[in-house]
Amino acid sequence: MSLSIKELIADLINGDKPLARAGLTELSNLSSEGVEFLIRVWASIESKRRQQIIYRLVELAEDNFELNFDSIFNNCLKDQDDEVRSKAIEGLWESEEASLISPLINLLKCDSSEKVQVAAATALGKFAILAEHNKLRSCHTSKLGEALLSVIGDKSKPIDVRRRALEAAAPLSFPHVKRAIMEAYQSHNAKLRASAVYAMGRSCNRSWLLILLKELANADAEIRYEAAGACGELGEEEAIPYLIELISDPDTDVRLATIQALGKIGGSQARQCLEACRNNPSEAVQEAAEQALEELKAVEAPFSFEV
Repeated sequence: MSLSIKELIADLINGDKPLARAGLTELSNLSSEGVEFLIRVWASIESKRRQQIIYRLVELAEDNFELNFDSIFNNCLKDQDDEVRSKAIEGLWESEEASLISPLINLLKCDSSEKVQVAAATALGKFAILAEHNKLRSCHTSKLGEALLSVIGDKSKPIDVRRRALEAAAPLSFPHVKRAIMEAYQSHNAKLRASAVYAMGRSCNRSWLLILLKELANADAEIRYEAAGACGELGEEEAIPYLIELISDPDTDVRLATIQALGKIGGSQARQCLEACRNNPSEAVQEAAEQALEELKAVEAPFSFEV
């Protein structure tokens, strides 16, 4: 390990020194020796400084995909500070390493912090999608499904943890997952119901469409918002006339979700509606419509050619 890396890490420990971007980028793809040295000194860094470091590393990784701090984020999953643990999970969002599944499940089930449990549940959702695309071994898929279903059914868990676990499990085509979505939908808890509607879209299962079309007219704006987004995920043109009615919804977020959904579904009727939205009095609606039309154009471009 070079002296410069040792000096850099020593500067990290010193809370009186500002965190320089140039120095932090040197931690990208840190050698195993460098990682071991950082682990040894990490515990001696005060928690506020550790939070600053992890937040800056996540920001840098988001700004530049070539930077890789996964080895650091992995070790921070065991940090004593819950802010550091939750941020480390966020930093590992791009990682598709199956080796992450067990640590994330452990954090979801056993961590003392609700915030960390929520972050772990959300992160596991990515692996559920990989499983449905046959990019995970069956043993990992089974373990993932069992863990998420266990948390969903655990009434002692906070509602936000259970609902994120439900959303994460939604892409898994297990009968128990479909049953869990329906049970959440039929519950008296507004948050669980909203997550169930969201999960219907993530499941990519057309069997939920009739429920979603009904919920587009729900008196609760959050349910309408989730139903519009879910219709966009399912991509069924049958939803377009119902979505068009929501373009004038009193809730701005619902209108924007509707526009995004129409852009995902596509087709001539959706395009006409989006074109009309470019003249909407609301600037937010105009911008959303422009973006939806651009995305629609990008999706349709590969299929358009001159004869």
